[in-house]
Amino acid sequence: MLSLLLMAADAPLVAKKIDQAIASMTLEEKAAQLGSSAPALPKADLPAYDYWSEGLHGFARDGIATVFPQAIALAATWNTDLLQSVGDVVSTEGRAKYNSLPRTADRRRFSGLHIWSPNINIFRDPRWGRGQETYGEDPYLTGKLGVAFVRGIQGPDPAHPKAIATPKHFAVHSGPEAGRNSFDVDTSARDMAETYTPAFRMALTEGAALSTMCAYNAIHGVPACASAPLLGERVRGDWGFGGAIVSDCDAVGYIETFHHYTLDLPGAAAAALRAGTDLDCGPSYGALPEAVQRGLVPEAALDTSLRRVFASRAALGIAFGQTSPWDRIKASQIGTAKHRELALKAAEQSLVLLTNKDRLPLKPGATIAVIGPNADSLDVLEANYHGTAAAPVTPLEGIRSRFGASRIRYAQGSMLADGVPVTVPETALRANGSVGLLGTYFRGVNFAGAPLATRRDRKIDFDWDRAPPVSGLAEAGYSVRWTGQIVPPAPGRYRLRLDVPRCFDCDGHDPVRLWVDGQQVITDDGSDEAVEAAVEFADARPRDIRIDYVHSSQDGGIGLRWVAPAEAQRSEAVAVANDADVVVAFVGLSPTLEGEALRLEVPGFNGGDRTAIELPEPQRAMLEALGKAGKPLIVVQMTGAAIADGWSKEHADAVMAAWYPGQAGGTAIARVLAGDVSPSGRLPVTFYAATRDLPAYIDYHMKNRTYRFFAGTPLYHFGHGLSYSRFAYAPVTPASASVGAGQPLVTSVRVSNIGAVPADEVVQAYLAPTAPQPQGRTTAVLQRQLVGFSRVTLKPGESRQVSLTIDPRSLSLVEHDGTRAVMPGRYRLFVGGGQPGDVAGVWTDVTITGIRTILPK
Repeated sequence: MLSLLLMAADAPLVAKKIDQAIASMTLEEKAAQLGSSAPALPKADLPAYDYWSEGLHGFARDGIATVFPQAIALAATWNTDLLQSVGDVVSTEGRAKYNSLPRTADRRRFSGLHIWSPNINIFRDPRWGRGQETYGEDPYLTGKLGVAFVRGIQGPDPAHPKAIATPKHFAVHSGPEAGRNSFDVDTSARDMAETYTPAFRMALTEGAALSTMCAYNAIHGVPACASAPLLGERVRGDWGFGGAIVSDCDAVGYIETFHHYTLDLPGAAAAALRAGTDLDCGPSYGALPEAVQRGLVPEAALDTSLRRVFASRAALGIAFGQTSPWDRIKASQIGTAKHRELALKAAEQSLVLLTNKDRLPLKPGATIAVIGPNADSLDVLEANYHGTAAAPVTPLEGIRSRFGASRIRYAQGSMLADGVPVTVPETALRANGSVGLLGTYFRGVNFAGAPLATRRDRKIDFDWDRAPPVSGLAEAGYSVRWTGQIVPPAPGRYRLRLDVPRCFDCDGHDPVRLWVDGQQVITDDGSDEAVEAAVEFADARPRDIRIDYVHSSQDGGIGLRWVAPAEAQRSEAVAVANDADVVVAFVGLSPTLEGEALRLEVPGFNGGDRTAIELPEPQRAMLEALGKAGKPLIVVQMTGAAIADGWSKEHADAVMAAWYPGQAGGTAIARVLAGDVSPSGRLPVTFYAATRDLPAYIDYHMKNRTYRFFAGTPLYHFGHGLSYSRFAYAPVTPASASVGAGQPLVTSVRVSNIGAVPADEVVQAYLAPTAPQPQGRTTAVLQRQLVGFSRVTLKPGESRQVSLTIDPRSLSLVEHDGTRAVMPGRYRLFVGGGQPGDVAGVWTDVTITGIRTILPK
């Protein structure tokens, strides 16, 4: 693929310039250029450049950008065209930011064009906190969506990529978070070939991704970033990959410090470079000169990797005298109306209606009680690895806008989980008799001089990462003071917290202070060690409150949080429900509970992972209290993973999975509740009924995991999703078919909208073997596997023929030794709006004749 990196007409000249630059460099300079934060090298005409940028669901961590639904929500759309469009916006906005600075400007982290996305690890266990970043549990769906996203990021011209995509983390990486830096995966050759590597193969071969990232974990005792069989033989050999391989951040150093695979850092750096890791995210390749001097790795290996990483910069048109047709993209192309419309479309298509007892869409004219800890929270919109949304819409705001504020009642209702602070709601904040606090914004860090702006802030829940809150302020070096009253819902002991999203490797952090009734209760000068205080309220009268915030570092915003008494919150929620015709409860998880290496250990959660998949107890208690109120109850789950909530399935009038839906999430949810658009998302993961249904979290064998191998009864099936319309399927191709090994299978069905509203249907095809399979302690028995899908839009009464071409690889099976082959025998093919047993559809008996080995490529 190096040829793809240098495909422009002047490629030989560029290659010569790269070789000349390498020849002019000292050994120490070469090592420095193989770190993700590459210093300037004037003699080679190379400005400083940081390769580390993120774009999981929008260009991330570099200020204002369009924030799309989280990756797991994008997967719920089952829409490859949409994923390609989202990827296109990610790289367009990344280019717009890049082009806004002079070409010779030093590039700080998160402002380059090497985008370390998508995350295409398989979401094998719902307890993994980073599963939200993936496209779900199925290799075929993940691969297809990953290919589309990669193509969107890189653009249509291989010779001139708009940006470079980096599928990650290769390979077999899906928790536990607590041990990820040293975890050794013990899995079978069959599971590797059948589950953990297919999506990467698709992204690198079909998608032509120009980069990939190796993982933290080891596989059978060898760290992934030091595995020559994995990187050299599989990726570069079998798959013909010629692009750059980058390590996960600090993974090279962890080869020594956590895996103890080598005795020292030079040995770790040499092992990674020899295996094929070109670029080190971290400082560890600074040890390469010593490694060369000790004979652990030849200097020529550095030159080989330098050619790959330099070729990527040349292909982007940002080094060695190159230009790019994408240089014309302007800063005005960030957050355009078209991009905002796409974010709304993505959010709408991601919403999965799980149950509906004819309660949705909501009837016009009803008074709606909006309740729950996720009803009015910013972080459940943005999720993790996000940009700064310019105008995010929470569910509360979206419902008020769509149904009319006068008909909406609101209460927070509960904490997310025991002891975990949530945003202090608007109902508890007042200034001069109105909702919210009075915010005064100053230039400088001393609250001095005339304020630049004064405004009312409905709640203190802000993401200001590289995005000043008021026009005229710099990115840093400003201060904000909020004043007003806090109004507790009842007497009791409260825990107040000032949360500042901390830059994880900054030298210092933003100072914060909090006063209640004139007494200073929080004083944190940037240590992040004194941001909480317990406060006893003897009654529910308003208390004066003042918050001082100084933005002097690279931190990214501020939130006023609390832990409030559970009974007080529930009582407030029931009172609000009693004053409404229907209750919409927003429950679930949040990025404060699930995510990457979190510092959290409370019941049900540990280090970013979950220890139980059930809805946390405070929210279960809230739902049960609301159920006793006797009002129609709609439950909306905002989460990055499957939740086991059997109570809502049985007792609620409707249940919807809304995921982390991005900047337009509140608008999308309101539109679906109102019936402006029919829900059309489908689950990209299995929703299990209970934690006890899962194998041990640390067990990477696929037995009894995901819909393909799960022998039990799930709460909701992979592929499940309801609509406001109804669809009928009729066969087009014969009820039986025969295909020779190595040939594709084409099947067609007629899909009809037999309901009363226009709607999208997701046609899904599943292949199931009929021959008995071997049993064993770790043997995963294949139930069925997804082999094709297509999203179609149909008006009421409209029919359409949908044809799916199933490629030979999808018709193949994997043997215990990892060999993939199309095997003779009888199979059953199901095509419908979900899995067989969950929906009606069309069955075809398929006979495969002959045998054909499928090569690794």
